[in-house]
Amino acid sequence: MTLTHEDVRKILAILDESDYEEVHIEFGDLKLDLRRRGDSSDTQHVQRHGKPEDGTVSPQTPKIVATEATPSTAPAPPKTSREEALPEGVAAVIAPMLGTCYRAPSPGAKPFVEVGDKVKPDDTVCLVEVMKLFNSLKAGVAGTVEKILFENATLVEYGQPLILIRKEVA
Repeated sequence: MTLTHEDVRKILAILDESDYEEVHIEFGDLKLDLRRRGDSSDTQHVQRHGKPEDGTVSPQTPKIVATEATPSTAPAPPKTSREEALPEGVAAVIAPMLGTCYRAPSPGAKPFVEVGDKVKPDDTVCLVEVMKLFNSLKAGVAGTVEKILFENATLVEYGQPLILIRKEVA
């Protein structure tokens, strides 16, 4: 995937508007890590339009790291206290990226799921939008929607549990 200068500006704006120190975004084979500050000795920096004249990067300047994701190197979403505290037989639909999460396919439309709805593994349960790209999230398991953990049209974090589903007993 090719990112334009404007795409990078939009991503940096998302980071600036959030309270997050670090953001991880994946689009197909492209993996993008953004950090407000910190040591980056283990990563290779990619700059599209050259280095600053003095060759330095301010600690407050977001650093962009782009690498090709492979199944062996793709990180698992971080565990959260909510995810660790899941009761037995309950699965969580996890945000695969930072973005705006929607419960319905369009404004005013009926939500994909409500608490108490039965779902199949391939049923779409919500959308995550990043830079005008909408990503459908599937239930992943057959069961009953037990709890919806986000408000419609709100920013969600990478790895954040979004929906809890009580798994069907076979």
